[in-house]
Amino acid sequence: MPTTDDSRIDTAELDARKAAILNAVVTEYIGSAQPVGSQHVVDAPGVSVSSATVRSDMAALERDGFLAQPHTSAGRIPTDKGYRFFVDHLAGPGSLDPGGRHQVRQFFDHAHGEIEQMLERTSGLLADLTDCTAMVVGPSHESAVIRSVQLVGMGSRQALLVVVLADGAVQKQSIEFGEEVDEARLSDAAARLAAHSLGLPLTQVRAKVPSTGDRSTDAVTAVGVRALRALGAADGGEHLFVGGSSRMAAAFDAVETVRSVLTILEQQLVVVTLLRDILDTGLSVAIGTEHGVEPLASCAIVVMPVSVDGVETGTIGLLGPTRMNYPLALAAARVVGDRLGERLSEASR
Repeated sequence: MPTTDDSRIDTAELDARKAAILNAVVTEYIGSAQPVGSQHVVDAPGVSVSSATVRSDMAALERDGFLAQPHTSAGRIPTDKGYRFFVDHLAGPGSLDPGGRHQVRQFFDHAHGEIEQMLERTSGLLADLTDCTAMVVGPSHESAVIRSVQLVGMGSRQALLVVVLADGAVQKQSIEFGEEVDEARLSDAAARLAAHSLGLPLTQVRAKVPSTGDRSTDAVTAVGVRALRALGAADGGEHLFVGGSSRMAAAFDAVETVRSVLTILEQQLVVVTLLRDILDTGLSVAIGTEHGVEPLASCAIVVMPVSVDGVETGTIGLLGPTRMNYPLALAAARVVGDRLGERLSEASR
């Protein structure tokens, strides 16, 4: 399980200069992925001491578990404890550069069509902005009522059931009939389906429809009702969309680590539960072993809720190595999450 607030590192553990040095090491390592020596730190904001003093403080930070030295002659790299201090004491979530803000604005200005398609594309947008693997958990459709029902003919014995829900989602189901059905009968059956189901969630559509007295129309309507109920039964709750999975290969040198991470990403229930558990502990960032999923021990996860009209209905997550750019990831998750919530709110009206 992720850590709770009680495990946060107390500011008193580091004086202002050591905190500035740690901040400089983390920032440099995030950008370079190379161990950081004292020469890269002496001119950092809040440091302003000799190289010898920096080396002494870096050694102290290593003793206290904030830094590690991969090799005797190498510089230092942050530990999970060092990253945690860095994240907990960020001045803010950072901000997107003008290009990133323009990319988000353009995306949502032109994000039309089905909700699921937009959520999938949103995961791709987040991956492009952050160079992390992005996870978007969309809202469940269980409580969304049916706004429209259509039967679109696809042949004399086939049709496509198209259902539009109040949250903007579009559900489709191919159906087959036991006999040929003309357009007039298909239209009559669609009207009967609408009268039977509009204003109800898919899970509450009743199995039986009163008879019209016309055997063929009743038969077509019955097939449509079964398809509606099947759609309701198939909705397993929240829906996960993952973008940028291939970026994991570039983030880690160890093939086994990449394989383990990709295996986890294929398990929708595990990922959805993981993101929810992190939020439930009050964290927006889980680092290393804090999230409790062993295959992701070398990863960090940034999580933001997506709210629609003040109610949390979805989640955004970003997965990357522990040296991810936390200020950028937090900024992108916040901006995209806010815009996504606005768009979902518009779709539900």
